[in-house]
Amino acid sequence: MNTESIDVKNILGLQLPTDPRWVNLAEIQLEEILTDHAYCEQKAATTCITLIQRYSDKEKLVKELSPIVTEEWGHFRMVLAELHKRNLTLGKQRKDIYVNNLIDFVKKGGNPEERLLDHLLMMALIEARSCERFKRLSEGLDDAYMRRFYRRFMESEAGHYTLFIDLAETYIKKETVRKRWKEWLVYEKKIMHEMEVRGDRIH
Repeated sequence: MNTESIDVKNILGLQLPTDPRWVNLAEIQLEEILTDHAYCEQKAATTCITLIQRYSDKEKLVKELSPIVTEEWGHFRMVLAELHKRNLTLGKQRKDIYVNNLIDFVKKGGNPEERLLDHLLMMALIEARSCERFKRLSEGLDDAYMRRFYRRFMESEAGHYTLFIDLAETYIKKETVRKRWKEWLVYEKKIMHEMEVRGDRIH
């Protein structure tokens, strides 16, 4: 195992690091990456709102996710401002193949606890992979300004990943959470291995 994959596992638990070619492809498709990034932040905010609405009886979840909604929407505005600064437009939202594949792994039916667990772990995984991708951009882009730009996002997403895990362990036994998290990590590795490497998507 190379040191890069050890680094990724230690920080995030991810089983497969991003293909190094992705950063090079992203750099030549910056408009597409910024557009996709903007929508990722927008969807993160709206998903947190949905979780608050769905689990409004869970006080800690509501309290912890409320500021995340504001933060994610602030990130959306930051990326939008970057697009405008470059005289680029937001463009249309694209199909998120990565997230759609993750949704397929969410347990259908079952009890409410299982559904809550999978919703929180899926969000944790999306944040973890986003953080890993932002780390790649913050280290691999030639443009120093854009490296700093993505460094800020990387630091924020790392905190979000741990928050969703913590929320899961607040409402569900830690052993159950950790067991299911391992299953999610194995599944995500399979997705990443099978997906085409393309530079116009964050995921």
